[in-house]
Amino acid sequence: MNRYIALLRGINVGRAKRIAMADLCRMFSELGYTSVKSVLNSGNVVFDAGGMKTADAAVAIEEALVLRLGVGAKVFVLDHLELADIVADNPLLDQAADPARLYTFLLTGEEQRALVTELCAREWGVESLALGRRAAYVWCPEGMLDSAAATALGKQLGDGTTSRNWNTIMRLHGLCSNGACLS
Repeated sequence: MNRYIALLRGINVGRAKRIAMADLCRMFSELGYTSVKSVLNSGNVVFDAGGMKTADAAVAIEEALVLRLGVGAKVFVLDHLELADIVADNPLLDQAADPARLYTFLLTGEEQRALVTELCAREWGVESLALGRRAAYVWCPEGMLDSAAATALGKQLGDGTTSRNWNTIMRLHGLCSNGACLS
């Protein structure tokens, strides 16, 4: 078995797309995934499964969300090694004094990387924007809502990405770093 992480875009943010985590975990179990655990209340799920393509898992989860829970949401699935790469690649750790204000935006391919490369060339004042292999990293010392860099990145990538703060990324990574998660 391998450990995977599903990140559901826009779940339980404000009043839209409300899902009880118990229902979400049950849905994952009904899809045949094991050791299912939701992390926080915002669409982060860690689970085990036999070797599978992450893109196929994302499609299956998106379909089940609509059919079983009546919620449409974009789903991003990573295996534990992809998440480890995202953690290892972060070039902003030295300047990010508060991990709650350091954000990771998932990238799904070279087209998105090219879009982010253009943004990385800009000057962002006290903010920073950097690119890794599978993610873009944004340091927002004034907070995400007031961040010009995060806003520009969100506009550039649209619903083709999802973001999590560094605390959440590290919590998910921790669940995949102990021996029980790796096979």
